[in-house]
Amino acid sequence: MPDADLLNAYNYDSFVPEKFMPWMRFDESPPLGERTPDFPLWRLDGGETSLAQTLRGHAYTVVEFGSFT
Repeated sequence: MPDADLLNAYNYDSFVPEKFMPWMRFDESPPLGERTPDFPLWRLDGGETSLAQTLRGHAYTVVEFGSFT
């Protein structure tokens, strides 16, 4: 899927199951208790970090992946 098509699919115009359910791929998540793979994250100031680096520096970590609104 080209980037523009991906963006249009993600930024849907109404909150209905047929538009948001394709993004709900919980079966692809690591099982509870298993380590997640590392991946890049971006801070609000635009700087890049990684999940592993963030987890090493804090007792608790919240990562937000977009919005359903």
